[in-house]
Amino acid sequence: MLMAAMPNEMTVIEIAAPGGANMLRPAQRALPEVKAGEILVRVRAAGINRPDILQRQGHYPPPPGASDIPGLEIAGEVVAVGEGGGRFRPGDQVVALLAGGGYAEYAAVHESNALPLPAGYGYIEAAALPETFFTVWHNVFQRGGLKSGETLLIHGGSSGIGTTAIQLGKAFGANVIATAGSKEKCDACLKLGADHVVNYREDDYVTLVKDVTAGKGADVILDMVGGDYVERNLKAAAEDGRIVQIAFLNGIKATINIGRLMTKRLTLTGSTLRPRPVAVKAEIARELEAKVWPLLAERRVAPVMDMIFSLKDAWRAHERMEGGSHIGKIVLDVA
Repeated sequence: MLMAAMPNEMTVIEIAAPGGANMLRPAQRALPEVKAGEILVRVRAAGINRPDILQRQGHYPPPPGASDIPGLEIAGEVVAVGEGGGRFRPGDQVVALLAGGGYAEYAAVHESNALPLPAGYGYIEAAALPETFFTVWHNVFQRGGLKSGETLLIHGGSSGIGTTAIQLGKAFGANVIATAGSKEKCDACLKLGADHVVNYREDDYVTLVKDVTAGKGADVILDMVGGDYVERNLKAAAEDGRIVQIAFLNGIKATINIGRLMTKRLTLTGSTLRPRPVAVKAEIARELEAKVWPLLAERRVAPVMDMIFSLKDAWRAHERMEGGSHIGKIVLDVA
């Protein structure tokens, strides 16, 4: 094993018990074990994501074998390399997608789920990349099959996922429609390049989609709302459209018109990324490095940053996300 000098213990943020943001507590733990093929990263920054909140509330336990510490994305420097690891060396700067363990000073991850820090990026900004870019790439481009010239409808356009999807959709030639819940958030979506934005509190997105596509509808729909949006998405979709479900903020159950699904030949699919095998995430990482990392280096796409909190103030970061007023990514400054 290649490794640099390290302490015996690290500061982490534990979930004392399922509940509110005040259940996030600093604690001391031993450094993670570095297994074959893994790297140990000194975490400089960690991203906040809604699955972290669900885990804190007791609704989304980590997959078997994953750390119980919350946190799905980090940026930092490699300090140790496990047996069989050959891509990275101590001192390399990386970002990584984790199944857990990001709210800590050190985290272990399989080297195939890590990527080099994009050129020109610091740790804080880079920590906002993995979860949203992996999620958007997998669901919009791999599962949704978005092609240049097609129309992409994004719900929650001002979220971390939404701001990423708008930029990547535009970068790869799509016509982008986004939904958001305030004028400020709608303006932010337009500034990022969305062709059309609808305030879902004031207008019907199904009507807008039909109007701006001359009645055709959206070819790909990325939805994190669920509930009654599922049936409305069927109405907003174009023939042979693909609807990809990645969350269900409005509820896990829906009633849909199967006839509409059949006559329009729609594909209704969905995914969760956290429990997927390392090899699946590695394939996403390879495609991102080849097709998206150059765009990041050129600043053709970039994470939209909201607020930055210290590691010990992770509870405040959770309150910020739960409050719903954020635009873009919330990040912990671990350094």
